[in-house]
Amino acid sequence: MSDWPEPAVDYVQAITDTKLVLGHRYAQWALSGPSLEDDIGGASAAQEEIGHVRQLASKLEAQGRDLEWTKGQRDSDEFANAACLDRIDGDWTEYVASIAPADRAAWYLLDAIDEDDLEGLITKMGEDEYFHLEYHDARLETLAEEDPETVQATLERTLPQALALIGPAAYDESEDPLYEAGFTDRPVSEIRAAFADHYRELFADTDVSLEGVDWDAPAVDDWDETRRRTGTDAISTEDVEQLRGERNAEFALS
Repeated sequence: MSDWPEPAVDYVQAITDTKLVLGHRYAQWALSGPSLEDDIGGASAAQEEIGHVRQLASKLEAQGRDLEWTKGQRDSDEFANAACLDRIDGDWTEYVASIAPADRAAWYLLDAIDEDDLEGLITKMGEDEYFHLEYHDARLETLAEEDPETVQATLERTLPQALALIGPAAYDESEDPLYEAGFTDRPVSEIRAAFADHYRELFADTDVSLEGVDWDAPAVDDWDETRRRTGTDAISTEDVEQLRGERNAEFALS
C-alpha cells in the first residue's frame, strides 16, 4: 500500500462523501419514481453506492482517516459531497437533474486516478457506474421532452456545483497538484472539458439550453479545496442523523 500525495486523501474523501450522500438520496427517492422500474433502479443504485463507500472508506483508513468519521460520524459542514446533493427540493425532474451531474462528476474524478492499489477497485466500480450514468442520461433525455424548463433551470444550478466538485478550470497540466504528483492521469481542466462536452452533446437536439450555465465556475479564490465547493452550505442535520443511523440505534435500545 503506497502513501498518497497529501491532497489525494481529500480528493478521494470528496468522491466518497458524494457517493455516501448520493446513496442516501437514491434511497430517499426509491419509492417516488414515476414507474416501478425507476424505483427498483434507484434502490439498486443506492446499494451499489454504499458498497462503493465501504470500499473507498477502507482505502482512506489505510491513509490515516478514521473509518467511522469517513462513514458519517461528523458534523454536516465536514462533508465534502457535491453541493448539488445538499438538498433536493421539488419533484422527480429536479431530483434527476441534481443526482445525474453529481454521479458523473464523481465517476470522472475516480476514473482519473492512476494508483496501482486502486486500479481493480475502480474497474469494478466502473461496471456499476456505466449503468447508473446510462440510466441518468436516458431519463434526462425523456425529461427534456416532457419538462424542458425545469430541466434547464435545475441544470443551471447543479452543473456548476458538480464542476466545483471536479475543481477549478485553472488546474491544468502545470497547476493541478495531483496530476503533477502522478496521482491522476489527467488534470482537472481536462476532466471538466469532458464533463461539459457530455452534457452539451446530450442536450444539443432538445429544447433545453445550457447557454445559461456558468461553465467557468468555480473561481479559484472562492474554492475550498478540502470540501471541493464554494460557500459554506452543507447537508442538513437531519441528513447527518440518518447517515449515522442514530434513529435506528435509538429504536434498537428502546
